Amino acid sequence: MIIGLPKEIKKQEYRVALTPAGCEMIVQQGQKVIVQRGAGLGSGFADEEYEIAGASLAAEATEVWTTADMIVKVKEPLPEEFAYFRNGQILFTYLHLAAAPELAQSLVDKRVTAIAYETIQAPNGSLPLLTPMSEVAGRMSVQEGAKYLEAFQGGRGVLLGGVPGVPPAEVIILGGGIVGTNAAKMALGLGAEVVVLEKSGDRMRYLDDVFQGRLRTLMSNPYNIAQAVRKADLLIGAVLVPGARAPRLVTEDMVKTMKKGAVIVDVAVDQGGSIETIDRVTTHENPIYEKHGVIHYAVANMPGAVPRTSTLALTNVTIDYVLQLAAKGFQNTVHTNSMLALGVNVYRGAITHPQVADAIGQPYTPLESLW
Repeated sequence: MIIGLPKEIKKQEYRVALTPAGCEMIVQQGQKVIVQRGAGLGSGFADEEYEIAGASLAAEATEVWTTADMIVKVKEPLPEEFAYFRNGQILFTYLHLAAAPELAQSLVDKRVTAIAYETIQAPNGSLPLLTPMSEVAGRMSVQEGAKYLEAFQGGRGVLLGGVPGVPPAEVIILGGGIVGTNAAKMALGLGAEVVVLEKSGDRMRYLDDVFQGRLRTLMSNPYNIAQAVRKADLLIGAVLVPGARAPRLVTEDMVKTMKKGAVIVDVAVDQGGSIETIDRVTTHENPIYEKHGVIHYAVANMPGAVPRTSTLALTNVTIDYVLQLAAKGFQNTVHTNSMLALGVNVYRGAITHPQVADAIGQPYTPLESLW
């Protein structure tokens, strides 16, 4: 099999889907890797490192896409890449199709075999290929939120941890999963007061045990959310439903009650956002906008700001799946790997993930019915 590694074209996206070490593992298995020149530079990996690892280099993305049996990426393809799609080609990347109906339609029309990192799911419900980027985004949410609380950024001028004699900032986190837990670690480490709203009693008990009572947990319901949002200096949206659009938990009326200069960071923006006033996706170049006196941070590829860390962490968890797909082919792999099968969003012109189908208003076709 030929595995293609194109350069990411999303604005200010510096991650790459495979490190030279990952390429070497694929080549040692007897497969071929073709890498677009410059694909790894943003993460600190030179073209020569990929050549040493056994990959061949291509000057243009067109050569990578037209040559490869499987394309491995970080971010979802943009409209200018849709023309590269072809029947039967495997696309392995973050897709977030619930918020990208046009991409989903193009994948269906071109009969691409599209596997989404974010819907590969373990029996315990965890999302192993989303976890490392959720860890990065969760930690970054506090880092970025603290920055935009500074007065010259338009924020309230509040230091997260306060100082002796001055109370710390109130950080409200919606969701106690991987993103929320990592956000809580960072916020607590900086000395903030932290409240996590979560709907699972078991998860709240876990957080209480892990953090030894240093944070407060609240049952996530509209009343508690409204009360907590009003008090927030920094509000972090950390809610995810695998494959589906993020639920809208914070209404515009709730945002209107927030303190002037408070900050919202919605990590779920790439799944549509969980806060009603997050009505656009921003970029690292222009990451914020103001609405109702509140600073909104809505960057969809937060881990792209720390590409070296993110690329290493991502390859650590994706490489085994790439190796399986390359060695055994798509059908044999999904027949024997139920976790990977849950990652298949589009196959043979059909939407094969129920939450994705529901989110974009398309019919759902069970994967096993297409063999």
